[in-house]
Amino acid sequence: MTSKTIGTLALEAMLVEVSATPKPGLVDRNNSGAHRDMCFFTFLRSAASLRSCFEEFAESGYTGGITHTHTADIFPALREIGIRAEADMFAATEGINTHKGEIFSLGVVSAAAGYLAGKNETLTAERVLNLCGEICAGLCGRDFAGVREKPNPTKGERAYIQHGIAGIRGEAEAGYPCVRDAGLPALRKYLAEGLSMNDALVMALVHIMAVNYDTNIISRHDLKTAREVMTIAENIIAGGEGLDALRRLDDEFIARNISPSGSADLLAVTYLVHSFQ
Repeated sequence: MTSKTIGTLALEAMLVEVSATPKPGLVDRNNSGAHRDMCFFTFLRSAASLRSCFEEFAESGYTGGITHTHTADIFPALREIGIRAEADMFAATEGINTHKGEIFSLGVVSAAAGYLAGKNETLTAERVLNLCGEICAGLCGRDFAGVREKPNPTKGERAYIQHGIAGIRGEAEAGYPCVRDAGLPALRKYLAEGLSMNDALVMALVHIMAVNYDTNIISRHDLKTAREVMTIAENIIAGGEGLDALRRLDDEFIARNISPSGSADLLAVTYLVHSFQ
């Protein structure tokens, strides 16, 4: 698989994630969820501005695979690409953060896929996710060192300071367990049962929400609300409820200003690693 193909699939993952409908509290084809500063078309403009960065992420990994670079040594180059990509995103959206989380995670996944392609190894979802953990080895220790002394910590850093929750950094360093153990098995299950890609994706999102301590929910509200959302998702799964329940939950989340956007980012990762096979 070439870097161009990997980059195209990563961009596709962004577009598929925002298009999956209904997603409770999130931007989709029905509404803007619990977001007042963005809409479906904001996401499309943002994604268009990022059309080339994922090929660059993949090429960085591909070069590392060919030269047998240690996987953890790839990450600094990815961060530089990510900074440029975020600047392109903010320029396209007039300062609105639509895809910062997905730039990070899809960038890491693209690099991992590129690395395996550079070594001429078969791309499986499980192998790619494990390699993501290797690429991000030591990330939490580096990024959270001295974070308690920072004057303006990010929402992810605040979650770590207040609750010890490592957020997307911890997820990446662990090889994306919410994707590996929840999102991906659910997506495969629902597709095998004959659900459309749209319906399988929104149900996979619910499975991710059930296990993910979403730092965006914690930032907007608190840890108690994040746990409540996890319980709601668990009950939807246990009750065998479908899209009607998600439409009702969308109304509730909009009214309560709840947005599980961290889980949405992991849904994009789920689609991308699934698409490799």
